[in-house]
Amino acid sequence: MHNRLPRPTGITIGLVGRGIAASLSPLMHEREGARQGLDYRYHLIDFDRLGLDDTSLPDILAEARDLGFAGLNVTYPFKQAVLLLLDDLAPDAAAIGAVNTVVLGGARTVGHNTDCWGFAESFRRDLPAVARGRVLQLGSGGAGAAVSQALLQCGVKRLDIYDTDAPRAEALAERLRRLRGADVQAVTEVAGAAKQADGIVNTTPVGMIRHPGLPIDDALIEARHWVADVVYFPLETALIRHARALGCPVLPGGGMAVYQAVRAFELFTGLAPDAAAMAETFRAAVAD
Repeated sequence: MHNRLPRPTGITIGLVGRGIAASLSPLMHEREGARQGLDYRYHLIDFDRLGLDDTSLPDILAEARDLGFAGLNVTYPFKQAVLLLLDDLAPDAAAIGAVNTVVLGGARTVGHNTDCWGFAESFRRDLPAVARGRVLQLGSGGAGAAVSQALLQCGVKRLDIYDTDAPRAEALAERLRRLRGADVQAVTEVAGAAKQADGIVNTTPVGMIRHPGLPIDDALIEARHWVADVVYFPLETALIRHARALGCPVLPGGGMAVYQAVRAFELFTGLAPDAAAMAETFRAAVAD
């Protein structure tokens, strides 16, 4: 923590994950905290840099609470693993089955999911007029669980979910059918699903700096598709770059990153953040 221990009068937050050195969450949160006159500090708890096994997650959560952290953001690969370590789940996290925001300030640890609202808000703003008849989602992990709910909330009529872990994809599809009565299917043949899809959404870590490449064969992406990604470092992933070159409408992961942070800041502080200011902080940092 570089001698920046939590102060009783301040607000200290952490981000728990792997390969998060390039995250812009600390900058967005700390700038907004300063704008509101708060002593607000945001730390990266990168399991890769710290040389920690996944089994250290309970210890990190307990230590953050003991040190007086107000909360934690949680990212890949811990959004589902953290569920069993919490006292309570907010309705959004319980419905999605994944947590990306943990509030530690009270007597009980409470998990929330701001990814769903973050993706939906970004989608509504930046892809308002795209076809939503049928969508192919790649991935069914923590981010995929949130994005699938967001896509259905945004009016997608049929959602196909592909994952190399087929049982996990089927479990998510069954959960969405049960909870929402939605037309959601796990698919094992990605080429056929892409051919029938209006849009393709990547919720896997493929495209991150430490997981380079495309999550789908580039030959399956057509100019008629719209393409979205949840990865935001790099902001223009190989998938987004390829889709943009074809002329596809695209939704990079930056929008979801901003709006999930907006909602998380409010949960951590109880104060309404300036979403436009946080978005400008993000845009300026990406432009540097």
